[in-house]
Amino acid sequence: MKKQQPQISEDKVLQTSWELLGEEGIEKFSMRRLADKLGIQAPSLYWYFKSKQNLYQRLANQVSKIILEEFRSEGDWKEQLTEFAVTVRSVLSRYPCSTQLMMLTLPLEPDMIRFTNRMLLCMESTPLEQEKKLQAVLTLVNYVFYFVLDNYQHQRTYASLKDQEVLMEGELIRLLDSMSETDAGLFRRMFKNGLFELVGTDGAFEFGLKLILLGIEQVIKEREK
Repeated sequence: MKKQQPQISEDKVLQTSWELLGEEGIEKFSMRRLADKLGIQAPSLYWYFKSKQNLYQRLANQVSKIILEEFRSEGDWKEQLTEFAVTVRSVLSRYPCSTQLMMLTLPLEPDMIRFTNRMLLCMESTPLEQEKKLQAVLTLVNYVFYFVLDNYQHQRTYASLKDQEVLMEGELIRLLDSMSETDAGLFRRMFKNGLFELVGTDGAFEFGLKLILLGIEQVIKEREK
């Protein structure tokens, strides 16, 4: 008697996709691996999603929807952009590889379009030209994407090298001590003072966000002169 395949749904496929992304990363993600994890034959997946790219679109759309649900749009443009950036970072940090998915897809899904539209509305009250409003929000969201992605990659790298961490740190200190003040002096002092441990922290994120917002504010002031 032929073994019957387990019943699945689109929601089950999406949920299992997140699990697989968390376990293996986007580099090893494939429809065949996903099918194996679901306990089905790979061709069965194509009843739900035409391709891996189509699946990526749906995952990115799901993330966009969650961001919109959690975003509280109150206050002036600066307060809205701040809250938007904080919300995007929070959601992306909870869903493995979601930053890569957002960067690998186009706004061809309803909630991705709503996400982009809501982001643009944060700047609508400012006197800037439309093209500069677009550039401002893209600069902000690219900062958030890179921040989350950089932190994610660092965590994966350190996790894979955890047993060698102390040894590698000792080797780096010896290398820095062997280099001249001109070539490595400032880097050496910052490293030994633990400043690089601040990378990826809330404080680092907030400072970078502040720099961007102050820059936008300065452009607005120049526009109003």
